[in-house]
Amino acid sequence: MRASPHSAIQWILPLAFIASGSWVVWHGATYIMAFGGYTDALAARYRPIMMLDYIILLALPLIALVGIWTVRGAAMEIDDPGPLDGVAMFVGRVTMMLIALVVAVMMYEVILRYVFERPTLWANEMSLWLAGFVFILAGFYAMQQRSHIRIYLLYDMMPRGFQKACDTISTVLIVVFAFFLVYGGYGEAKAKLLRWETFGTAFDPPIPATLKPLVLAVVTLVAIQAILNLIKDWNLEPEIHTAADDIDQDEIERLKKAVGDV
Repeated sequence: MRASPHSAIQWILPLAFIASGSWVVWHGATYIMAFGGYTDALAARYRPIMMLDYIILLALPLIALVGIWTVRGAAMEIDDPGPLDGVAMFVGRVTMMLIALVVAVMMYEVILRYVFERPTLWANEMSLWLAGFVFILAGFYAMQQRSHIRIYLLYDMMPRGFQKACDTISTVLIVVFAFFLVYGGYGEAKAKLLRWETFGTAFDPPIPATLKPLVLAVVTLVAIQAILNLIKDWNLEPEIHTAADDIDQDEIERLKKAVGDV
């Protein structure tokens, strides 16, 4: 039985995934060298691998699997079970938690800089790094939720057959884009990862080594999700879009209750 969208596990598991993933990423050089890789950049960050490193590495996919199994859509989300929907929705939860972490890091830096006059060397790069993860991962979640920008002015006037043709063309273009991006960027992404390329600052996080491969992985997932969306939406009745679609009735009701309570 899937968990309630309001249950604590919906947020505990994404936070646990972020914590374990952060450990794996920060000690990425150790993992790469432990499994046979070697460069001078890796050696500079290397420390002997410990049993805890293996435990966290094994725990990471297990947490993800449990999170995917238990995730449940909120009222405003599309909760239509499919091969990748659980993955996308769990990624969405992780992304939400990352946004909160970005805000926390920025607030921490503001307080230290302007209240205590002791700015950090790491907060700027950390917020940039986390924001990169948010930007990339949110695209996958947006594709699953059909919340990417679409212009319906001409689309709504077409018969259903033409709409299906437009959907097919857009999906093919997404797949073609993803193919050539992965084809052209795979070698560079692999090289950045294996040499654990860093940002070149005082904090020196491995932003290029992590974000470049992540872009290729997420673009591939977006293309697969686009194909699945096309298949699931193929036999749906035509949907007419109006300005009222942007109105969240649940939010309006909550505001009415809040105003009434005041």
